[in-house]
Amino acid sequence: MRRTVWPLAAVAAAYAVLQLCYAVAHMDLGWDESVYLSQVDPRTPAAYFSAPRSRGISFLAAPVVALTASTTALRVTLVLLSSAALYGAFAVWRPLLGRGRTALAAALFAGLWITVLSGPEVMPNLWIALAAVAATGFFLRARARGGAGSRSTEGRTLAGLAATLAAAALLRAPDAVWLALPLLLTCATVRAWRRLRVVAAVLGGLAAGGAQWAVEAYVRFGGIARRLADSSDTEGGMGAHLGAGLTAARRSLNGPQLCRPCRIANPSVTHSLWWLLLPVLVAAACALALRKGRAGGGERKDTRAAVLLPVACALSLAAPYLLLLDYSAPRFLLPAYALLALPVADLAARAPAAFRAGPRRWAVAAALCAVLAAHLSVQLKELRVNTADARDTAVRYQRAAEGLRRLGLSAPCTVTGPRAQPIAYAAGCASAQTMGNNRSTTEAALARTARRMPMAVLYDPADAYLPPYARTWHPHELRGTGWIAYVP
Repeated sequence: MRRTVWPLAAVAAAYAVLQLCYAVAHMDLGWDESVYLSQVDPRTPAAYFSAPRSRGISFLAAPVVALTASTTALRVTLVLLSSAALYGAFAVWRPLLGRGRTALAAALFAGLWITVLSGPEVMPNLWIALAAVAATGFFLRARARGGAGSRSTEGRTLAGLAATLAAAALLRAPDAVWLALPLLLTCATVRAWRRLRVVAAVLGGLAAGGAQWAVEAYVRFGGIARRLADSSDTEGGMGAHLGAGLTAARRSLNGPQLCRPCRIANPSVTHSLWWLLLPVLVAAACALALRKGRAGGGERKDTRAAVLLPVACALSLAAPYLLLLDYSAPRFLLPAYALLALPVADLAARAPAAFRAGPRRWAVAAALCAVLAAHLSVQLKELRVNTADARDTAVRYQRAAEGLRRLGLSAPCTVTGPRAQPIAYAAGCASAQTMGNNRSTTEAALARTARRMPMAVLYDPADAYLPPYARTWHPHELRGTGWIAYVP
């Protein structure tokens, strides 16, 4: 039992240590995190919750936020939960790939800088990635069990499939649909998977996890179609951005955490080579699996499916971010990276075995270890840079919030203007916007609000827009931020 558990457990433990050393100690709350937390924080008003968001990550953080306002306590809790979830998600694959390859796949995914940075963050993308890994594994194991295993074992496998899909839908409903599409297509086209129980588990999981999103769509947005249309508008118009999405993903590979608009230069070849080689490695893994699958036999066919299905799910999950958006963020592709780590790990494990035992096999293994070490060193460097960037941004938010408090803003109060959401949350105020993706009120309504409670308008000289009602207010420089607060 220990031999089965320890390699993956060691990866999960190392993942936790990396988060504690690099992310937890240096990060305060970011913009999106403040929106998600404000929905469940009893100490602050809820920020505007736009159509593309889902509430699963808010629910995950709710117990901690209800008990304490400490960001450190929240970060440490998420470190423990994300490390345990990494272990649990990839452990589903041990019967399919073996303990060594499963641990290697987990290490490849956990070693990415964006995976480490996302672990303690209140953001849904990492959790969708782990749910996708587990759901795909449960789906394959449900087929492998077929009628051979006991009904109780099959029942637990199907329950795991439904639960992980439900979790994905609760975290981000559209992503869960993209994840389920290859699974349902497999059930429809491959006779061996054409089983009513498996289809019911997939559809039941989607329905259970997506129910809250669908109800909210009717209550707040006027229906599912209207919510999807509003989501598209918020994202800048989802459509055929074939070249722009892929280009933005390449440019933002090593940060910033949100590249919108994405007009930065491409990263250096040495720091993006792994990303450029990833399609080649995945294609090689698929070709090898297909060649072995032609030999026939149930075991070989199951091995082929364990390589091809994760690739299909990864492509499906990546498609909307690469093809339908004209901007990008490194976290968008986390589900794809997690799933593609499985066939890449399988390919890496098979490479030394292609040579007879002896010096050549050892040379190939040593070369692979050296490549992995170089890759991890690059990721560690990018982790340091992006952690520092995240810290600097959060420090500006905190300084602005402290400046507002010195001006006398205390709850109940309202903040509007650029970056109002994270700064208002840090100051304990409500936030409101009259334009942009988070538009939730009008200038006339804000002018009336200013007559009955403390209010501040944040002004960024680079933005060069000040609402008419605030042009006679008093400007106050928020030290250390470059921003100005106008108050009545």
